[in-house]
Amino acid sequence: MVAVLAFAAWAANLKLYLKDGGYHLVREYQVQSDRVRFYSVERSEWEEIPVELVDLKRTEAESAARNAQLEKEAKIISEEEKAQRDVENEVRKIPPETGVYWVDGGQTKTLKQAESTVHTNKGRSILSHLTPTTVNVATLELNGTGSATTFTNPQQEFYFQLAQVEQFGIARLTAKGTVRIVENIAYPPAAAPGAGAPDPEETPTLVPILQREVTEGLYKIWPREPLAPGEYAIIEFTAGKLNMQVWDFAVKPK
Repeated sequence: MVAVLAFAAWAANLKLYLKDGGYHLVREYQVQSDRVRFYSVERSEWEEIPVELVDLKRTEAESAARNAQLEKEAKIISEEEKAQRDVENEVRKIPPETGVYWVDGGQTKTLKQAESTVHTNKGRSILSHLTPTTVNVATLELNGTGSATTFTNPQQEFYFQLAQVEQFGIARLTAKGTVRIVENIAYPPAAAPGAGAPDPEETPTLVPILQREVTEGLYKIWPREPLAPGEYAIIEFTAGKLNMQVWDFAVKPK
């Protein structure tokens, strides 16, 4: 019975090494008893050669190494394609409208944007109405002692669809009576008379986060470390422009 070993070069050509130092460039070859049958790339036809003239050890070693490399590359391509499919699946889950979202059991949910007010020594007003002629210090606040949206996962992941390129992050809120303070706002004194008002200083208490841009304008964000139980908000703003937008949530233990 003739033993036949077939080695197919499915992604690249092979070198069939000869014991005299030369080689044939082949598409594939077969060891058949005392002969080696191969398909010559140069002549585009099947040929045969005595097995004792072929350096099978070198040929098989290079073939095995090449196949291992091809398998490695194929795995990388497969993983990249899977990663791309995962990204596409993520994008399909998130609405195109500006906002903050999270996925719960395959269902996309929307984090409600909070209504914030500015508290100054002259009362409360809309953030954009705050000017250095009316106040020097203020706090940006949310009404209520706690958010209506709570999570038990201290490293909850969110998707943030931005309307434009701005700073964003997760801020720790400070409870004070019946409100939660998002940030402190202060106008530093002018550098010189007539120099004009400097930009206000906004100081939210930001927690370290990790982020990944899923696609242009869409970010996946989550806390770097587990959040302690308390009140938080995802914020979007341009420093010094008094345009902060707030999406509040709370973290509670299970």
